[in-house]
Amino acid sequence: MDGTGKGSGGREGLSRREALGILGAAGAAALVGYRLSDAEAAEEAVRVAHGLDCVATPAQTEGPYFIDERLLRADLRVDPTTNAVKDGLPLTLKFNVSRVDGATCTPVEGAMVDVWQCDALGVYSDVRDFGGQFDTRGQKFLRGYQLTDRAGMAEFVTVYPGWYSGRAVHIHFKVRVKPGEGQSHELTSQLYFDEAVTDEVHARPPYSTKGRRDTLNDRDGIFRRSDGSELMLRLTRGQQGYTGAIAVGLRMPAA
Repeated sequence: MDGTGKGSGGREGLSRREALGILGAAGAAALVGYRLSDAEAAEEAVRVAHGLDCVATPAQTEGPYFIDERLLRADLRVDPTTNAVKDGLPLTLKFNVSRVDGATCTPVEGAMVDVWQCDALGVYSDVRDFGGQFDTRGQKFLRGYQLTDRAGMAEFVTVYPGWYSGRAVHIHFKVRVKPGEGQSHELTSQLYFDEAVTDEVHARPPYSTKGRRDTLNDRDGIFRRSDGSELMLRLTRGQQGYTGAIAVGLRMPAA
């Protein structure tokens, strides 16, 4: 949530990815204002020149609600402690995890992709909210992980998230490669949503019972400071809900 530009509600400037696409390879290395290292700038220039669709994904804060539940499952809507299903518009999340290495984007097999989020009313499971808004300890809804397949893909079924005060609508994720082993790698970040889509979704129950959210993307400090514009989900509408896709690029140390 650290942005080089503003969110969809009145952006100022371009994202790093957009600017690179406009400038091309020659201009990428000289791009100012994005604080790329020489190696990163060269890598981005090669990516643009070769038409590659993966860049290193910006990290963002883990936040206070991560619990390492180790729940291996694809459908996050079910609370395994009660079998209750969380209400909300269905959202399918598709992660494509690759290693970014110069001109090469290599799928990462066996990466552990964790997802956690709030429900339609802004509540997380298995935590006691530090602000005293809720205590859901022992519940396990809207949390879980998948392992990427040979193509670097991991897919989840969840619900479109609601909101809570001070934050834009978002979903947390964490990618761990070889956790607990030598040469392990971890990326923690967040996903964001187009404001117009959120307006449409949040106008229907159960979201509508909470009222209008108080923070949009361009007012969220984490989004603005940590490349939030690079973390917008590509959403497509289906008969039952939405599908959101994200390409996650990992700049990993050499083996």
